[in-house]
Amino acid sequence: MIQVLAFYLFAVTAVIAGVMVVFSRNPVHSVLWLIFAFFSSAGLFVMMGAEFLAMLLMIVYVGAVAVLFLFVVMMLDVDFAELRGRVAEYLPIGLAIGLVMLMQLSFGFLAWQEVDAARPAETMARGVGNAHQLGEVIYTKYVYAFQASGLILLVAMIGAIVLTLRHREGVKKQSVMSQLYRDPKEAVVMRDVKPGGSL
Repeated sequence: MIQVLAFYLFAVTAVIAGVMVVFSRNPVHSVLWLIFAFFSSAGLFVMMGAEFLAMLLMIVYVGAVAVLFLFVVMMLDVDFAELRGRVAEYLPIGLAIGLVMLMQLSFGFLAWQEVDAARPAETMARGVGNAHQLGEVIYTKYVYAFQASGLILLVAMIGAIVLTLRHREGVKKQSVMSQLYRDPKEAVVMRDVKPGGSL
């Protein structure tokens, strides 16, 4: 009984939060409703036994993506009244995309079967959780692919740094090595200033 009530609570709050993301007039409120929808979806994932997906949703989407959206919306000076005035221009494209997504969801629900793919019978008998199963698969069977994906992300990060690094002329930069190895005799200049005189 408690699980049924919890399911309806998370499901209803997720649907309401998703609707408020679209229809909220304040973009900051829309991002906050999006975070609330993520929380509700994470609760549904936990109830389905997919605690790894719930943890991923909380860490990646709530902890990074939604906070980034919130910072961008609050820091950029965007004229949202003008953007709302142009909604009618993109309404046919939006309706077409929404129809395609609705068809895909309907196909998915029609092909859905009641199988517990996340927790097979043998793993449930061992008491192994969802995150433990994924860890066993990733770090045994797909360990080389996992390492390769990490290497690709590292190369992409270094590439982004190299592309954005620009050397400009006339800009003073701090040279740590020159400061560490400087000679005190060259750094300090002693001058004999006479009374009433100037440098």
